[in-house]
Amino acid sequence: MSEIIEHSGIIHNIQGKHIQVQIVQMSACSSCHAKGACSASDMDDKLIDVETDRDDFKVGEPVILYGQSSMGLLAVLLAFVLPFLLMLATLLLLKSYTDNEAISGSIALATMLPYYFVLSRFNNKLKSKLKFHVKKLNAA
Repeated sequence: MSEIIEHSGIIHNIQGKHIQVQIVQMSACSSCHAKGACSASDMDDKLIDVETDRDDFKVGEPVILYGQSSMGLLAVLLAFVLPFLLMLATLLLLKSYTDNEAISGSIALATMLPYYFVLSRFNNKLKSKLKFHVKKLNAA
């Protein structure tokens, strides 16, 4: 059974069934008590698109975004792990055929173009798997 991940946010925009929720994304050190003495602290605002059938939300209202933790794992796998493995395999394969590291590296990097193109072709299918839901902050 996968766990639920939650983020609190504020409704930024509403257009029909589509709601944009603004969340504050913090790095691990941004919540540290010594962040004022360190230049590594990082906070960033993100807008997350959510589709809902409910029509009782208002702009500026605090809400909770939630989804399955497996959703985050799938996103990391598709965005970082698989491309890295594809580049590494291509680089190692090409290194055995040529001594020119510049060509091997360039071709390995170029494999990212078709990978992300194919990934973009499955955009609608991925949107259905990587979906956040929204609920009111005071709702149980």
